[in-house]
Amino acid sequence: MAIWAVVEVNVYAVARSRTPLDIMTTILALLIDRWLGEPPNRLHPVVWMGYYLEQLGRDLPAHAPTRALILGAAYWLVGATLIAVMYSYIAFLLTNLPAWLEVSVTAMLLKPLFALRLLLREVSAVETALKDSVEQGRERLRRIVRGDTARLDRSEIRESSLISLAENFTDSVIAPLFWFALFGLPGAAVYRFANTADAMWGYRGRWEWAGKFAARADDLLNLIPARIAGLALLLVGPGAMRLFPRLPSEAARTESPNQGWTMGALALSRNLLLRKPNGYVLNASGHEPSEADIGLAVHHVELTAWIVALMFVCTTTLFGFVE
Repeated sequence: MAIWAVVEVNVYAVARSRTPLDIMTTILALLIDRWLGEPPNRLHPVVWMGYYLEQLGRDLPAHAPTRALILGAAYWLVGATLIAVMYSYIAFLLTNLPAWLEVSVTAMLLKPLFALRLLLREVSAVETALKDSVEQGRERLRRIVRGDTARLDRSEIRESSLISLAENFTDSVIAPLFWFALFGLPGAAVYRFANTADAMWGYRGRWEWAGKFAARADDLLNLIPARIAGLALLLVGPGAMRLFPRLPSEAARTESPNQGWTMGALALSRNLLLRKPNGYVLNASGHEPSEADIGLAVHHVELTAWIVALMFVCTTTLFGFVE
């Protein structure tokens, strides 16, 4: 009986996600993000997800490859299931509230599952620090990139910050809103858990086997959102039709099956040269980014995020009415 109750809650939450209320919810969540930003860490569900992953992943890489793979997959599945059940039950409870209160509470719960303002602010902060000195620019850049920044020059710092902007555009904004549009709060929450697990466990080297399931799950969940995000970045920018044929080949230059779509799209749309040190080169004929290019790219990404978010909920609402 308990299992069927969980299934019924999930089905009901999905059905409720396809209503006009989601349009208002998404707009309100984006406005909350723009006005207020992130909640305190003690109240942030992504921080709680990270704590779960940190505790269970503490000894994962120490196991033999097969055992590490099995345990990593098991811990991931348990965490994702708990989050899906919890958010499904919350979504079910919210349907008993008046419409205005349901929209308000759902928007507040959705907001921590994406981070547009934080992403834009961190990229802009790198440029602000770079005005003071290259060293301060490198230091600020370390907050948003994984690699070593110690030897990057001014242009390389800007390129790295734009690469981070483009790749996190999918992870931090478009993908959680995509899964929210399809499956409501449970969809966005499970995606955010998957992305956090990949960020914490999805490394090569000693984490190769322990984090393999998390990395592949993140790749799968980003497969559609990344391509939507890349195409949308081109569509919102200038010369979209001329640049569309070039996007797949630019995306293929990166190791990731997904991140290259948004990185390549931003490089093409803004005609920028984006390079990863000792790695790929995107839009080799483009120009090195300037201070003005950073501001334009930030505004470009923000506008695209709003357009795509509204497109998601309007499309799923339309299909909901058709069904």
